[in-house]
Amino acid sequence: MFSLRFRLPALFLAGIVVAALVTAALAIGLFQEKTRDDTLTDLRRQAAGLADLYADSALSSAGEGRQAPVFAAARLERATGTSLYYAGLELFPGDRSGLRELSVDEVPDGKALDEGRPQTFEFQPPGEERTYLAAAHPLEIGGQTFGALVVAKPRGELREEWLTLVGRLGIAFLAGLLVAAALVWYLSRRLTAPVLALTRATGQIAQGRYDVELPPARERDEIGRLTASFRQMTERLAEAEETERNFLMSVSHELRTPLTAIRGHADALSEGLVEDADSREESLDVIRCESERLTRLVGDLLDLAKLDAHRFTLSRDEVELRRLMNRAYQARSEEAKQRGIVYEREFEADPVVHTDGDRVLQIVTNLIDNAFAWTPDGGRIEVGLAAENGTVAVSVADSGPGIPAGDRERVFRPFFSGNGSQGTGLGLAIARELANALGGELALESEVGRGTRFELRLPAG
Repeated sequence: MFSLRFRLPALFLAGIVVAALVTAALAIGLFQEKTRDDTLTDLRRQAAGLADLYADSALSSAGEGRQAPVFAAARLERATGTSLYYAGLELFPGDRSGLRELSVDEVPDGKALDEGRPQTFEFQPPGEERTYLAAAHPLEIGGQTFGALVVAKPRGELREEWLTLVGRLGIAFLAGLLVAAALVWYLSRRLTAPVLALTRATGQIAQGRYDVELPPARERDEIGRLTASFRQMTERLAEAEETERNFLMSVSHELRTPLTAIRGHADALSEGLVEDADSREESLDVIRCESERLTRLVGDLLDLAKLDAHRFTLSRDEVELRRLMNRAYQARSEEAKQRGIVYEREFEADPVVHTDGDRVLQIVTNLIDNAFAWTPDGGRIEVGLAAENGTVAVSVADSGPGIPAGDRERVFRPFFSGNGSQGTGLGLAIARELANALGGELALESEVGRGTRFELRLPAG
């Protein structure tokens, strides 16, 4: 199988050769036609002039006793490069004119000559093997037509002109082919070199090596854009692999922590190391809490995996957002009292939207859980609901430490938890993905030292 570097120049050169041959064939055909037309025109002009000259000579000779005119045909033939013939009646006794004799039957259209009309034709003279192109002009003496003066030229001489043209075209074709081959070779190298480099890079990437060397995208053409896109793809694959590696490490750590606690207390209970009833009850509580934490973690991981794979199903129902927000708000009211947190709600609207109520509740719950995780005891949390210009906005604001500008995008990544809380670190990542799946968005505003505000915006339609 030939490589692209060979096939591309070969295809270009084949196209150039075919185009050149077609052009040469057309040029030769046109040249042949034009040469024949020019030759016949020249023969007609010579025949007309020589017929007049012969007629004048004949009239002069008639006054001298009807002697054949001295026409010097041989000299005229050498001068014009043609052969002169006379077809018609014998006007003078003897022949001192030097014209070759031609039978009237060899002139195709004798009637045209009788009517005084010139004509052109092809014929083969007696004793000759060559074919001649000829022009016959009526010979008029004293107002009467007695025959025709024929000027002829071998057709083979035209072929010699055609062969000369073919030779020159061949030289031009070879020179052009060499120049085209050089250009095609140069262009093919410029085109195929980056493609071959990308092919080699693809093989390395398939082996898991992302630090591949790519050709520089010097020009803004298709190859340059392909190289730039390929480089972006390589960088994103490397980032995706790094993210996957970190994700697996984080998942392993998050799963190992509750499992270690469960296993430790279970072993202590089974080996009888915990003797009193209070200690046993405390170990059972730890096992129960860690099991619930593990259940939440697995559920969150499943939700995140489904969202990433776009296999998350959503329902469409009429949802009263005010009632849903009250439900999410009241779920943490008791904890707010215990921790001395000022926990307020401000619902300015009572919208009804067509959406998945359970997923909206999940988003709001995750936002409230995040606010309680970051807000210190005695702080402040506000939950709001508003509707304006076809958009419903749900907000959760806290008085926590705030989020630095460099971490505001990272908080939406899985397992990011900067305060050491007991959460899974997946709540905000799931909230953003769910917001996008519902056709909305999750916005973040934060100021270090003064708190953070999340706002879920959903279409009201």
